[in-house]
Amino acid sequence: MFAIVESGSITSMPNGNKGVQIGDVKHSSDIFTSKWTESERNAIGVYTVEIDNTNLKDEAWYINTNQTYAFGSGKVTATYGTATAKAHADTKWTQKEIDDGEAPSGADTNTVKVEGLKTILIRAVKKQAEGILNETDWYVTRKSEKSTAIPSAITTHRDAVRTKQASMETAITNAADTPALETLYTYTEQEDGSFTRPLGELPTLS
Repeated sequence: MFAIVESGSITSMPNGNKGVQIGDVKHSSDIFTSKWTESERNAIGVYTVEIDNTNLKDEAWYINTNQTYAFGSGKVTATYGTATAKAHADTKWTQKEIDDGEAPSGADTNTVKVEGLKTILIRAVKKQAEGILNETDWYVTRKSEKSTAIPSAITTHRDAVRTKQASMETAITNAADTPALETLYTYTEQEDGSFTRPLGELPTLS
């Protein structure tokens, strides 16, 4: 991305796929290629936009602002404002919204308006656990239909999945805010070279 600066102000943001006119001079799109050095572009008021990601956060957990562009110290910089954490808890309809007719029919102050991250993440854990258990459901079906005993290793595995699922859901529920949720899901490298996260993982059959 490029910016054209005239009299100290950004006047346009060409994407570099076609020529531009600066003052009375027309330039082909070559101006945006390696045929021109950055200093040569700068000399006529064309700058490559430098992206400042200092405030950019993971969009799984935060809502980032749009970029703002500024010219100063001989360069054009695109920066983000302060990101807003996504709601970790459900948002429910208020009585005022209900009274004003903004809520769906039948809604009350316990009806969820917008699901928070906790609800979304717990649903994902349940879905993952269901998928893992489905892999061995046939043992349960066979026992029901044929009275064939379920191998102890399978029973142990299924119990472990349910136990870990419960502990993961508790950890998510107990997270105080969005940064705490993010921490649960953040992988860090261990001394043995493996990567783990505080939330842990659901067990799978080896």
